[in-house]
Amino acid sequence: MKITKIESFATMPPNARSNYVFVKVSTDEGIVGWGESSIGATSVAGVIEEFGESILGKDPFRIEEHWQHMYHLHHNIRGGAIQMAAISGIEIALWDIKGKALGVPVYELLGGAMRDKMWAYGRFDGVDPDDAVRNATSFTAQGYTALKGDPFGHQGLYTTAESERDALAKVAAVREAVGDDVELLIEVHGRLTPSEAIRVGDALEQYRPFFFEEPVPPQNVDAMLKVANAINIPLATGERIYTKWGFKELLEKQVVAVVQPDVCHAGGISELKKIAAMAETYYVGFAPHNPYGPINTLAALHVDACTPNFLIQEGGHAPWYNSVIIGEFPGQNDGYFDLPTSPGIGIEMDEDAMKNYPAGSVDNPGGYRGRYTFGSKQQSHWV
Repeated sequence: MKITKIESFATMPPNARSNYVFVKVSTDEGIVGWGESSIGATSVAGVIEEFGESILGKDPFRIEEHWQHMYHLHHNIRGGAIQMAAISGIEIALWDIKGKALGVPVYELLGGAMRDKMWAYGRFDGVDPDDAVRNATSFTAQGYTALKGDPFGHQGLYTTAESERDALAKVAAVREAVGDDVELLIEVHGRLTPSEAIRVGDALEQYRPFFFEEPVPPQNVDAMLKVANAINIPLATGERIYTKWGFKELLEKQVVAVVQPDVCHAGGISELKKIAAMAETYYVGFAPHNPYGPINTLAALHVDACTPNFLIQEGGHAPWYNSVIIGEFPGQNDGYFDLPTSPGIGIEMDEDAMKNYPAGSVDNPGGYRGRYTFGSKQQSHWV
């Protein structure tokens, strides 16, 4: 079997508020693989096609060889966000081809499943405490036992007294409404300084957060270590960190309790498996980031299924998924994803639909609120 073509599809489906990028890898035996590289649409699409040309005519089964080739192809951009998104999308598609060719789900090629369902979380975001409680209880009514939210309203470093007060009020209201048996995951998107993160962390401790996600920007490991050493809440980070090398210092300095790499940014399926194995040696949990598309969700689930230190999975079923996939997207039941059973990744994309919804401009100065469905409910989610 040989790779004959690699294409990218940049699309903004109806009701989506961002562009999504999917990768199609074709072979001379008619087997097609799908991956996802959702990030800056036009920039990553060009890199996908450039990398794709470099592996045309090659055996799609030699996934690690192709990963290393693409990673080392350009010396000066090694490990950058656009490069790694392109590699990730192609790599996921190669796993999809291999699974389909062998007639097994991808996790069977990674050691086999060790769980039949994957714990997931809903959301408790809201514009005020009452709104946060409404969102939170809509998920607990569906059986969810974990909820994540970003209660902060400000953008950029340096919070305000009002923003802190409002954030704490939302968390307090949600904790009172859902009780002690529902885990609350607090994310900040790196919008606090170390001193602010320590002050806020101390105030949050009474509400027993499951973890405190990206309290400070992830680039300065020692700054995050300062926060970790000063508060009694586990820290999590990783959505903006790429490859195993990006996680090395965080783990060696024992800064975090949970790593959160994104399968379509950090290097793909095999790289996520390697990052999870590194984390396992430090007794650190693995909770993949995922606010993107259907391929991203399913690719992460295949790694979750066979990873010993898997903790919890982000993501749901966005309404726009139905616009660009063929068939039905597997959903969630009682706050868990079911184990995928189809060969490969387990989903096919609708090329005509993606072409009908071309990528558009996005006014996104400080993050956006994508609308995600968990079960029958649609909620807001900062990414």
